[in-house]
Amino acid sequence: EEKLLESGGGLVQPGESLRLSCLTSGFEFNWAWMSWVRQAPGKELEWVSTISSSASTTHYADSVKGRFSISRDNPNKTLYLQLNSLKPEDTGTYYCVNAPRSRALTAPRGQGTQVTVSS
Repeated sequence: EEKLLESGGGLVQPGESLRLSCLTSGFEFNWAWMSWVRQAPGKELEWVSTISSSASTTHYADSVKGRFSISRDNPNKTLYLQLNSLKPEDTGTYYCVNAPRSRALTAPRGQGTQVTVSS
């Protein structure tokens, strides 16, 4: 059974940083393209970032490019998202998914981790 366990969210002020983690199990993480998606209150699910299985390729939504950084630890089957220079519009629930960008919005999600950016 595929499991995705996100953590690392919290309440921060604008300009601050967070590092999200996603501990995975139940599938071949080393071979999987992984993505982060997020959902703001009252809004649709939004793709954030994708990383290839070897971490050689990364993609970012324009809204987070230059501020967020996706990475992975294959031996420990963990996905990360470094969030820098956070803005109030980054507020939402963040989910990791076992999917490339093309399928990220429809892939099964875990419980997510809440990020709130507010002064």
